[in-house]
Amino acid sequence: MIKAKVSVTLLALILLTGCLYPENRKAENRVPYEEQLQSVQTAIEEFQKATNGLLPIETKEADTPVFQKYVIDFKRLSPRYLHDVPSTSFEGGGEYIYVLTDVEKKPTVKLLDVKMTQTISELRLRIKIYQDEHTYPPYGKVVSKQLYTLNEKKLGLKTPPTVMSPVTGNSLPLLISSNGEIYVDYRSDFAHILKNTKQKPKPGENIQDVYWQETPFVPAFSVPYTINKKGEPAFLEKKTS
Repeated sequence: MIKAKVSVTLLALILLTGCLYPENRKAENRVPYEEQLQSVQTAIEEFQKATNGLLPIETKEADTPVFQKYVIDFKRLSPRYLHDVPSTSFEGGGEYIYVLTDVEKKPTVKLLDVKMTQTISELRLRIKIYQDEHTYPPYGKVVSKQLYTLNEKKLGLKTPPTVMSPVTGNSLPLLISSNGEIYVDYRSDFAHILKNTKQKPKPGENIQDVYWQETPFVPAFSVPYTINKKGEPAFLEKKTS
């Protein structure tokens, strides 16, 4: 019975991989051209003017994480406000989901890497397969009060699970929280970004917004970050009373 359940779930994993990221995605659509971001930004602003401030976004659950919540609905923009859907967008055959940040003050167009979403979806299925048999997630080493590495051997992986940074191209570790959520470890990305920005955050200050303010991307699947007393990126731990 367990074998049958695992086989069905593995089949779902294979199908999910194929559906989320078709192999016919074109190589020329993998670079987030600045002019495409700007054209969508202009379309968003024109849409807002014509609709008394509404945003052309897809409907998401209220508890959707903020950097994955405001996905742009191109069907509401094209063709009236946007002649063509960007070739770098998932809808246009590219590798990125176009999202909005800072929606309350100044809605700004940014990008979310589709492959990151795909990898995390696949990992969640692997974890579910493991939990169906072992009850608890395959926790590895403690990283912070609420975050752990994943035991790759228990997941049937040869190396620890990672995703590629859209900013540096480096591998970013995937972590699991005490309640089973998957997160990306962006500390190395923040180190790179902070070296190349004039922003000077203070220890204890949440620096998540620095990521999208200084790059074309949002830090999706992210916990809050800060810097420590040495000026190094660190997880922003919740204070307990």
